[in-house]
Amino acid sequence: MARPKVILQLYPMLPARDRAERERKRPLARDGALYHKVLHDWLDIVKAADAMGVWGVSTIEHHLHSEGYEVGPNPGVLNAWWAAHVKRARIGALGYVMAAQDPIRVAEETAILDHITEGRFFCGVARGYQSRWTNILGQFTDSVATVSSDLGGKDDVRNREIFEERVGMLLKCWTEDAVEVKGSYYQIPYPHGTGVKGYPAWRSARAAGAPGEIGADGAVRKVSVVPKPYQSPHPPVFQAVSASADSIRFAARNGFRPVYFTKLEKMEEFSHLYVKEANQAGHPFKLGERQCVCRWIHVADTEKEYDEKLRRWDLDIYQNFYVPFFPQFPSETAGLDWIQNIKDSGIFLGGTLEQLIEGWVHTYERVPAEFIALIWHYAQCPKEEVIRELEVFMTKVLPHLETPEPCGVTVGGVA
Repeated sequence: MARPKVILQLYPMLPARDRAERERKRPLARDGALYHKVLHDWLDIVKAADAMGVWGVSTIEHHLHSEGYEVGPNPGVLNAWWAAHVKRARIGALGYVMAAQDPIRVAEETAILDHITEGRFFCGVARGYQSRWTNILGQFTDSVATVSSDLGGKDDVRNREIFEERVGMLLKCWTEDAVEVKGSYYQIPYPHGTGVKGYPAWRSARAAGAPGEIGADGAVRKVSVVPKPYQSPHPPVFQAVSASADSIRFAARNGFRPVYFTKLEKMEEFSHLYVKEANQAGHPFKLGERQCVCRWIHVADTEKEYDEKLRRWDLDIYQNFYVPFFPQFPSETAGLDWIQNIKDSGIFLGGTLEQLIEGWVHTYERVPAEFIALIWHYAQCPKEEVIRELEVFMTKVLPHLETPEPCGVTVGGVA
């Protein structure tokens, strides 16, 4: 057995005393001085996490969060910055929203990051559930956000098709010297039927470029995406999942690492489905292998103190952002107070140290995940508190958890 690999995942969330102050200072995310402080204090957390021995540090891709809840428009820039300061931890994003991204640009950016980190980069992919920005940035393929309440609906199907096509393209761009794609939503070359005509330097490209890039008529017929990643054949891939069994099947077939943003019962169901689908695809993974549980945690001296931490640092975003997006989370309609609703959501684990250990041991008795993604609502939760609670987890909680040793099998050449 082995220790789980811990990933620190932060957004950030720009701080306000309460919702009323957030409204008074709107749009909070446009406060340049505040963002500047949050950004540079964030680096202190990343360096502290590296010193504690976390497996990885990561962030998200989310745009246009004027309220200040998830201000993460460019994970690649942050990853490159952190790489200059981190000595051991891997660096990545959980993850790039592929339905609103150009796969060639993602392949280029992540390959460069893989070289900057000398192979300590990991790449996360996600489908996109926030319509305010996914629908705008994805407009050129009519990509729209997908939410759990629309599973199997028209928008959900289209989003999935675009996501899976572009993730497949990302893998091709990483691994093939010359790429041609005739997809439903993307073509290489474009237009595919004629190729790109009139490229002035076609003779040079045909002589010195990748074989097959230039056709006999001088038209561009394929492209070679450069650079190639540092890791061979490419960095490990994580995939964010919350409610869709089809997402689990896609991850399992490809050997991706699903990140479960869901409560324990659904995670247990999905983890068994992942193993079943992976085994059917010829990947002999064990329960927990290549799987990642995501949780928001706090540790306190008393239950009352834990409640107060939830109230100060988590209630605002839970009440005003998470619940509107995820109807499976308890809300005021549940007839309970909001703090109890947060606890009952299934994505928060906390309390006293004893309660935190008990909660994690219970989770690992059911799903011994190879990876743990820990989230704090930094900077609503102060820098010092994030560092302190992470240290408690790494030194007092993690030693109680075990996950199976990886089977050592590669998928597409990736361990």
